[in-house]
Amino acid sequence: MEDPKVILIIDDEVDIVMMLKGLLKRKGYCVLTAHNGKEGLQKIAETNPHLIILDINMPEMDGASFYEHIYDRVKKQAKYPVMVLTARARLGELFAKLDVDAFMSKPFELDAFLHEVDIIMKRRYGILAEDAAGTSALPSQKKKLQNILVIEDDQDAFNRIVLAFANRGYVLSGSKTGVDGIEHAMTNPPDVILINLGLPDLAGDIVALKLKRMPKTMDIPVILYRPFDIQTEYSVEKEICKKAGIDRLIESDDPQVLLKEIERKWAEAQKA
Repeated sequence: MEDPKVILIIDDEVDIVMMLKGLLKRKGYCVLTAHNGKEGLQKIAETNPHLIILDINMPEMDGASFYEHIYDRVKKQAKYPVMVLTARARLGELFAKLDVDAFMSKPFELDAFLHEVDIIMKRRYGILAEDAAGTSALPSQKKKLQNILVIEDDQDAFNRIVLAFANRGYVLSGSKTGVDGIEHAMTNPPDVILINLGLPDLAGDIVALKLKRMPKTMDIPVILYRPFDIQTEYSVEKEICKKAGIDRLIESDDPQVLLKEIERKWAEAQKA
C-alpha cells in the first residue's frame, strides 16, 4: 500500500485549519499546516505536497504572493496542485490571474470541499478521497449529451445558437465573459463548452487553457470558434490551438456548424 498523500493547508484562520485538518485526516491524508505564505514556503522546502489548500488573505505573505513563488514560468503552471480559498468577491479577479486546480469561496459546505479534493486527487493521482492511501479510482461512465455552456458576449449570436440547439433538445446556459464562464463551469460543470475566441475580458484560447488545467473541467470537451476571417494565417491559427490545448479552431459562428462540431467532439470523448 502506498504512503498517504500529503496535503498542505495554508490559512491564518485557526478554526478553519483545524476543522479541515480533522476532516482530511479522517479520509486518510497526511495533513501539514501553515498560517501564512512564508510558513508555507518553509513546509514545501521540507516536503513535496500532493495538494496545497491556499487562503488568499493572510498576514506576512498572502496567498497570491505565495503562488508567485511556486509558479513555474517555463511550464506556465504551479509546481503543485493548488485549491484556492477566498471570498466570493475576489473569485473573478483570481480566475483571471491564477491557473489553479480549484476555487472555493468562503464560507463553503464541507461536503463540497471534500468533493473538490476528491476530484483533484482522482484526476491527478488516480485515487478517491475515501481511499487516500492509494486505492485506484473507479472509471467514469458514459452518458448522453445534454448540457452545453456557451461563452459568447454577442447577444444576437447567443440567441441564434440557443434556438438551433434547443431544437435538438439540448439545454444551454450562457456566460458573456471568460471569467464568468470559468466560474460557471467550475460550479456547474456542463457536458460540452463552446467558447468564442473574441471575448471582452479574457481571450477564448486563454479561457480554454485555464479550463483544461483544472481537474474539475479538464475532461470536458471544449470547442473554440470565431466568425470566418479570410485574413487569418494558418500558423497563427495553429498557435492559438496549441496554446488552448485543442485540436482546431472553428472558423464559423454558424449554429449548424457549431452543433455538428459539438456532436463530433462529444462522440470522440465517449470513445476515449
